[in-house]
Amino acid sequence: MSLSNPKGKSESAPVILRKDPALDAGDADAGSQKLLRPVPGAILSAGIAGLAWAIGGVIPVLGAPLSAILIGMALSLVIADKPILKPGIDFTSKKLLQTAIVLLGFGLNLALILEIGRESLLAIVGAITAGLLMAFLMQKALKLPGRISTLIGVGSAICGGSAIAATAPVISADDDEVASAISIVVFFNVIALFIFPIIGQMLNMTADQFGIFAGAAINDTSSVTAAAAIWDNANQLVTTTLETAVTVKLIRTLAIIPITLSLAYYTAKTNANTSNKFNAKKAFPQFILWFIVASLVATFIPVPPAITNMLRIASRFLIVMAMAAIGLKTNPVKLVKNSAKPLAMGLTCSLAIIAITLAMLTI
Repeated sequence: MSLSNPKGKSESAPVILRKDPALDAGDADAGSQKLLRPVPGAILSAGIAGLAWAIGGVIPVLGAPLSAILIGMALSLVIADKPILKPGIDFTSKKLLQTAIVLLGFGLNLALILEIGRESLLAIVGAITAGLLMAFLMQKALKLPGRISTLIGVGSAICGGSAIAATAPVISADDDEVASAISIVVFFNVIALFIFPIIGQMLNMTADQFGIFAGAAINDTSSVTAAAAIWDNANQLVTTTLETAVTVKLIRTLAIIPITLSLAYYTAKTNANTSNKFNAKKAFPQFILWFIVASLVATFIPVPPAITNMLRIASRFLIVMAMAAIGLKTNPVKLVKNSAKPLAMGLTCSLAIIAITLAMLTI
């Protein structure tokens, strides 16, 4: 009996395609190389951050973020445009910065902060409104670009480097603008550190009044802490003023949430008017939404203080790393040439915040 094909055609065996093992190995190598690409730049940023952290501990008025930017800018003159470093520097200045902002949320217990700070709410709202309004007016008067004006405005009005770091990705600010804004805000912080205790003494402020004044009108946490500590030491009050000032400062930090969401929506809407397409996902960046989630977790879920403190330190160090990366990407010559008008804006914002805060304390 014949087993041949009845149609007289021979059947061919099925063809099995096998991938060359060498190609698999090549894909794995390419994947690992992609993962390792950011490592050199990230390590450099971490090294600068470690040095800046130490400098900030020795010279608190200078602070770690500004130290990192200055060291990064100095090194940028030597190692500018190094291809091996660029992926890691970009990753650190963007992705790690966003991670730092999310971790910052774990240190914000919304319920506790709002309960403690009711009496200072008027001064805080007045200071934030004055800073943002003055930035808007000065931007029009000086014809400054919108992004640098926004960064100086939120940095002066809310919480210095953290507000600038949170806002920069939302409005697509470039690294030169971020470095300029942080440098200007820190400059006026250092001045405030010395003049605020003098103003407090001249106006015969109580410990609570000076705590509210410092917490509402000085934007950087380290400068708020230093000014309050100087007041406590001068008046032999242990930490009474310090506790009030830091609490008020934390309440100001909460303004990051509505401000960044509003800016994100405005930026997306503006871009939509240009391209006739509104992108809701871009309007509300994920890292800001995760920042809100982290704040809600800290508010409603009991997180051990040790873990909260660890997350806060991690957030601060990642911000310093990001500032180092931004410094490495910043042209210091260009920064100095273009700093006159932003300095004028920083000065007027600071004066407006001080004036309104003092006025609110008398109500």
